[in-house]
Amino acid sequence: MPKTYLALAYWQVAIAASLIAIDGAVSLALRLGLEWKLLLAATRTTVQLLLIGFVLQAVFATDHVAIVVSLMAVMTLIAGIAAVRRTNIRFSGVWLNSVFCIWASAWLIAGIGLTAVVQVNPWYRPQYAIPLLGMILGNTLNGMSLGLDRLGSELTTQGAQVEALLALGATRWEAALPPIRQAVRTGMIPILNAMMVAGIVSLPGMMTGQLLSGVAPIEAVKYQIVIMFLVASGTALGTVSIVLLSYLRLFNADHQFLNERIRVGKS
Repeated sequence: MPKTYLALAYWQVAIAASLIAIDGAVSLALRLGLEWKLLLAATRTTVQLLLIGFVLQAVFATDHVAIVVSLMAVMTLIAGIAAVRRTNIRFSGVWLNSVFCIWASAWLIAGIGLTAVVQVNPWYRPQYAIPLLGMILGNTLNGMSLGLDRLGSELTTQGAQVEALLALGATRWEAALPPIRQAVRTGMIPILNAMMVAGIVSLPGMMTGQLLSGVAPIEAVKYQIVIMFLVASGTALGTVSIVLLSYLRLFNADHQFLNERIRVGKS
């Protein structure tokens, strides 16, 4: 099978973009009021992807470690901020916790993937390092935001129960363990669901891209298996880390629940 791909002209991309009109028609027919949000989302998608395309083209051309690492650092910082912005729970230190957790977990897993699994030489080759880290970051921030939001929700709605357990002599860990379990479980559900149907119901994005570019199917499958496990590991580490650090922020060493620190609302 020849390893070729069909290059797309901008007019072909425009045809695909015009299909967003279907979403707009549904919104109008059902009076959902999503027309402007759809337009904004479509515009942002197009502009953001075109910009990153030009940036990556320049980065790939230079292939310099400082430029590659700088771009990866910016991606990680944005992901850490986005993980908190997707939640309605705020408390002192949440932004720092988020950036630290996603940085540590995503870079650790990406490092293992680049050096021990794929064995890229040098490890910072942008065509490997940037997409790999990007996929791990995207899934990790999703798990972190879901876990963080669920932890805040559990502690807010079950605050009285937590306080009662502490009053009866439970340690802070014993009192917080049920909300922690629920938070971690919630954060990991999306990637588990994706793994359950990968290859049967859906073909993951990376695999699809490789197939379209002419890569042999079995080679695309092997890469996708690697990606799925790296993403799952990064999601688990990031979710557990943000939940546990949040727990330490909201419970002190005297086994007191500092519920006054929790603020609901995106501020």
